[in-house]
Amino acid sequence: MPITNQQITGRMFLRQMYDDSYFPDHVVDQGKAILLRLCERVEAERPTDLESLYALTQAATEEFNLLDREFVAAGSGIETVAREWICDEFCFVASAYGFTEADAEELTAGRDW
Repeated sequence: MPITNQQITGRMFLRQMYDDSYFPDHVVDQGKAILLRLCERVEAERPTDLESLYALTQAATEEFNLLDREFVAAGSGIETVAREWICDEFCFVASAYGFTEADAEELTAGRDW
C-alpha cells in the first residue's frame, strides 16, 4: 500500500544517521524501512486513539530492537545519539498522523537500545 501522507512522503527518515559514517547505510536503510512500514500500518489500520497507535509503534520498536544486532555486527550500534534520532522519527510519525499528544517514551517503550 503506497503511503499517501504528504508529510511522510516528503520526509528523509534517519537523515542524521545517513550523514554519520559510524552508521552503515545498508543497516540505516533497514531502519528507514521499519519506519515506512509503520506509516503503512498507520494508514491501513487508522488507529483512533493513542493506545492503538502505541500498539503499532511497539511492533516497530521491536523491529528496531532486532536491528540493533545488525548495527553491532556491522561495527556500529544504536547508542545515545542514534536513540534520540530514532525516537524523534517516531514522534514525527505520530504527529504527521494527528497524534500530537503522543508521549515520546510511550512510542518506543519496549526499546532495549
